[in-house]
Amino acid sequence: MVRIYIENEPYEIEEGRNLLEACLSLGFDLPYFCWHPALHAVGACRQCAVKQFKDENDTRGKIVMSCMTPAAAGTRISINDPQARAFRAGVIEWLMLNHPHDCPVCDEGGECHLQDMTVMSGHAYRRYRGKKRTFRNQDLGPFINHEMNRCIQCYRCLRFYRDYAGGPDLGVFSISHQVFFGRHEDGALESEFSGNLVEICPTGVFTDKSFKRHYTRKWDLQTAPSVCVHCGLGCNTISGERHGALRRIRNRYNGEVNGYFLCDRGRYGYEFVNSDQRLRHPLLRKTKAGRLAAVSGQAALEHLREMLAGSRGIVGIGSPRATLEANFALRSLVGPARFAAGMSDADLKLAGATAAILQKGAARSASLHEVRMSDAVLLLGEDASNYAPLLALSLRQSVRRGPMQALAGLGIPEWDDAAARDAIQQRKGPLFLATPAATRIDDIAARTYRAAPDELARLGFSVASLLSNRAPQAEGLTGEALGLAGEIAAALAGAERPLIVSGAGLGSEAVIQAAANVAWALLEKGRPAGLCLTLPEANSMGLALMGGQSLGRVWEAVDSGEADTVIILENDLYRRAAPSLIDRLLAASHVIVIDCLKSATVEKAEMVLPAATFAEGEGTLVNSEGRAQRFFRVLPPAGETRESWRWLSDMTAGSPAAGAWQTLDDVIADLEGALPVFQGIRAAAPGAGFRVLEQKIARQSHRYSGRTAITANIDVNEPQPPPDPNSPLAFSMEGFQGQPPPPLIPRYWSPGWNSVQALNKFQGEVGGPLRGGDPGRRLIESGRQQAAYFERVPEPFTPRAGEWLVVFLYHIFGSEELSSRSPDIRQLAPNPHVGLSPGDAAGLQLQEGDRARMEIAGRNFRLPVRLMESLPAGVAGLPVCLPGLEGIVQPGNFARIVPADWE
Repeated sequence: MVRIYIENEPYEIEEGRNLLEACLSLGFDLPYFCWHPALHAVGACRQCAVKQFKDENDTRGKIVMSCMTPAAAGTRISINDPQARAFRAGVIEWLMLNHPHDCPVCDEGGECHLQDMTVMSGHAYRRYRGKKRTFRNQDLGPFINHEMNRCIQCYRCLRFYRDYAGGPDLGVFSISHQVFFGRHEDGALESEFSGNLVEICPTGVFTDKSFKRHYTRKWDLQTAPSVCVHCGLGCNTISGERHGALRRIRNRYNGEVNGYFLCDRGRYGYEFVNSDQRLRHPLLRKTKAGRLAAVSGQAALEHLREMLAGSRGIVGIGSPRATLEANFALRSLVGPARFAAGMSDADLKLAGATAAILQKGAARSASLHEVRMSDAVLLLGEDASNYAPLLALSLRQSVRRGPMQALAGLGIPEWDDAAARDAIQQRKGPLFLATPAATRIDDIAARTYRAAPDELARLGFSVASLLSNRAPQAEGLTGEALGLAGEIAAALAGAERPLIVSGAGLGSEAVIQAAANVAWALLEKGRPAGLCLTLPEANSMGLALMGGQSLGRVWEAVDSGEADTVIILENDLYRRAAPSLIDRLLAASHVIVIDCLKSATVEKAEMVLPAATFAEGEGTLVNSEGRAQRFFRVLPPAGETRESWRWLSDMTAGSPAAGAWQTLDDVIADLEGALPVFQGIRAAAPGAGFRVLEQKIARQSHRYSGRTAITANIDVNEPQPPPDPNSPLAFSMEGFQGQPPPPLIPRYWSPGWNSVQALNKFQGEVGGPLRGGDPGRRLIESGRQQAAYFERVPEPFTPRAGEWLVVFLYHIFGSEELSSRSPDIRQLAPNPHVGLSPGDAAGLQLQEGDRARMEIAGRNFRLPVRLMESLPAGVAGLPVCLPGLEGIVQPGNFARIVPADWE
């Protein structure tokens, strides 16, 4: 810690910061534009000027830019010095010369950083009367709206998009005194993180195009803390609602998880909540040949109770996209022996193996923050950009950690971004990518290795054996692979924070085991290795920890007559197994489906109950790291929609299994008691009884307007806010409007800070954890002793004549179930295809776009061919769960591929 003086008052701050960070961390209001906590300082806008004095006797001082001045011991500054204030006022006036002053029609109005800083700097009168420069705006795709006339040339967009996220297609173009930020031509931005430009831009240059379609003023959005449901990383979000519709998703800071950013799937995949395919009322099919017809909730429950009372046996199929509470309610209803986890048999095995490795092994389950801080990484198997996008963004930051260690010797602080990048140039730390095909982060890799899954696993086993003579060796590796294994082992062993990344994306347990062996070998060598294992869905880890039977066990129960009723929880089974198997299961039993969207499974049900989405309910999800996190409803359920656990509780009202549950807290208490692995999940967020100054937390901002006008066509009286007994949040602007505990933060706002930059006021120190700690409760900590190495090394992969090993290819847009229902996401989703190497395609006399007939697992497809130079010979790439390809989930299948016109 060092002592500095602000307005002649002493303050203790952490060493190694600049003055702007220090002032903001101490709670002072100091305007800025180009600086950002994740991007650091470049001194481009000149807005954060302060006066610095040599000592207590210096009365003249000098103007300095606080973002470019170190907060050294004994530094004396004044924020309110008249010359500093005049300088800042002059700067904002220059920046506003060409601004259109279109706040009343600007999408950013009401939470605009430029508005806040203009007011803070005292610029209240427009003197410029000259002609303003104007630009032609671009079409940047379905996510981002472009309005260049509002630009103040702070360069934040470019620094995030190119330097931080690695996007290649956004640039700065200049001629004379004109500067333009955009693409070389109209077209969708290529980066999977482009939506962050909306929050990065301090003005209204880049705004949310999907929000624009159903726009409302920001202060009239009802907001609540939430968790992204579109992959296993569990990024924290803020959902916004108006007039009963979900309007947008924004980032919610969690320093251990997503930090300041979201991927585009997480930001724009929410439209399924508003889909016309939503289920809003119970549906009943009275006869096998009849149609589903709407019934009342009470009639549905009475029919269900009769059905369950007369059933020979009930089995329940859970879901990795449903909450812990919903899955536990189903498990309680049918019993642990008849509860299936709702994943394909292959996925269930992989999830169980992943959970066991992280629970029993000595390697720590790495958070995304720890990924960002790693200085040497081996990635085995995962296409992070498509499978778990924020992991890829974190890996982009990790490759800077090693080279940045040289900055201290050069006297350059890390916060001096321009100087740091000049010193580092293009040097990157060791990141080794071993995948079947090219990925979007190949550009930052030290080395890439393409091979079939078993060969990737063999590479990992070889690295582990080089690090520890107790780990098994992979025999028969090529000279190239052996040389690479040695290079990887040396880089990891020489790193301060080595990291191994793998997961279930390839469907290979051997790959995951090889990754675990490498991490454990590093720990044996005394290196503090982290292990990051990813799973595909929002609660895959939660289901793995809860346990459950396989889908195969469900089919056995139904086929044997042991059970004649199946309850399916938030799960389209046609995505989990071959259609023929699902058809047989659903035809042989009474089928009750609880879900939020129409699906192929819903169409076969006898009874359908409408489930609440994340926007309409509360619940707990466990991410791939093993962090339990709570989300809260932002709007009351429409129609007769209910949370899934409540439907299940109401089915057995009065029974000791579930009927006693009145609130979510009741379910959580029983869950903790029944399954010790979930001890402590209550600490993920305060319970429904939590109050601040005897008040609930207000979901509506104190600026919320027009409450009576909303329903003026019905009644001019203000309607009573909906009750919410499950959470400490209120559907009202009446309530606590200050800073609640981190898991309950519904929005970022502070006096004078209406934009997302108000987040600075919620952190203990700028860029650090939230006051009170980052949300969530870790359920998995590293084991206390070294686990035994996995011994089974796969045999070498040998291509088969006339057949191709199928590997799964994930696509950020299209492969995930819920986001694929969003119109904006669908625009960027690829069409179904099969990927072949150019050599394999030439052998079949196929070219790019030609159609091939593919036979896999007893199913036939006619698909266009996509040439993929990175695929190894004998391997075919098949996109996961694109339309028409659902249900192909068994890894390790070989497929026969011939031109479509062959018989």
